[in-house]
Amino acid sequence: MSPTTRRFLVVAVLVAVTAILMVPKWMSFDDVAADTTSAPSTSTGPPPPTVEFHVLSPGPLTEGLTTTGTLIADERIELVSEVAGTVTSIHFAEGRRVAAGTLLLELDRSVLEAERAQVEERIELARLREQRFDQLREDGVTSQAEYESVASELAVLEAELVLLDTRLAKTRVVAPFAGTLGLRRVSDGSYVSPQTVITTLQSLDLIKIEVAVPEKYAGRIRPGQELTFRVKGSGEEHRGTVFAIEPTVDPETRSLTVRARCANPDGVLLPGAFADVDLVVREVDDALTVPSIAVVPELGGRKVWVLGDDDTVNPRPIETGLRTEDSLEVVEGLESGERVVVSGIQRLRPGMKVTPRTGDA
Repeated sequence: MSPTTRRFLVVAVLVAVTAILMVPKWMSFDDVAADTTSAPSTSTGPPPPTVEFHVLSPGPLTEGLTTTGTLIADERIELVSEVAGTVTSIHFAEGRRVAAGTLLLELDRSVLEAERAQVEERIELARLREQRFDQLREDGVTSQAEYESVASELAVLEAELVLLDTRLAKTRVVAPFAGTLGLRRVSDGSYVSPQTVITTLQSLDLIKIEVAVPEKYAGRIRPGQELTFRVKGSGEEHRGTVFAIEPTVDPETRSLTVRARCANPDGVLLPGAFADVDLVVREVDDALTVPSIAVVPELGGRKVWVLGDDDTVNPRPIETGLRTEDSLEVVEGLESGERVVVSGIQRLRPGMKVTPRTGDA
């Protein structure tokens, strides 16, 4: 037997043995395939997604504005003397509360009192001269013009005496209103002029809050509106009432200056303090609102997904109004009682069946 024939027979035997070994496996595979093909399918597809919803119902809605403000005294002045002079006595203590009309400081009066005594003597002589000329006029010895000249001199001296009395009164500095005094700026023996600040006086029973409001809210602020505010270093919330509004918008800041008053009986609120202010600018009694997370922005507007009675969802365009921290007012597009989806929004498709679960809690 030739080598070629021998190799051929070896290959043939190997092929035959391999075929005999693979036949049972082919038969097993065909049986499994047949079983799989003939078995009925038990799969029904994925279950509907579960979503949470919010039921619309009308209710009160408040639009608030959060801004900053500065506290100022109800009344505040820098006390000065209206006349120049040397301080002879100080009658007040720093930081004390005083009543209106309380004497605070006196200036030297000696020169003015000497001038007043001199004028009084001149007035006495002028009065005697006026009486004598009046008698002479009645007797026909002197003329009416001469008498009027003497009477005029008397009137000038009496006016000069009134002026000196006024200057003497101004050497006493008194409190023009009740309030709390500031720090003293002068001492005994100091020379003061009308430009010298002696101290400050502030009325603190009421405190004012000055607030800058953006101009877009200008038409919504009215006297009588309430605001709340907090000052640094205190967690207490205070309430004030708007009493005055600047009738001009600041062209640089585009804001409107608003002032409110707040009672300050304990004096805990100090002028100059920085305040965080909350101001209500609009209230709606029966607004329909949706949670902000339910609103989907889109080109040209906003939409929400509405859950129908058959538990299918569909998009609905809406128009919104007021915005709060976590909700939006719906002014058009929805009605009371409708259900709005608030979770799983990204996977929704129009007409999709869902498993609803309330999300109002």
